[in-house]
Amino acid sequence: MKYTLLLFFVFLTSFSSPDSSVYICGSSGSKKYHYKEHCRGLSSCRQEVVKTSLKQAQGLGLTLCGWED
Repeated sequence: MKYTLLLFFVFLTSFSSPDSSVYICGSSGSKKYHYKEHCRGLSSCRQEVVKTSLKQAQGLGLTLCGWED
């Protein structure tokens, strides 16, 4: 029963609200995340722009783009 509750909790917390989605450049050297898909800071991205959660972006050590402060 404990494992079922734990799995249910992990399942619920894995979904993020739409407001917490951010965009990152798909390259390994990325350092910033962006709230807008067409942010000026993403213009130099040579890889695909990826939508992810704010928590995941911060977990990767990314910080908010200076154009969106």
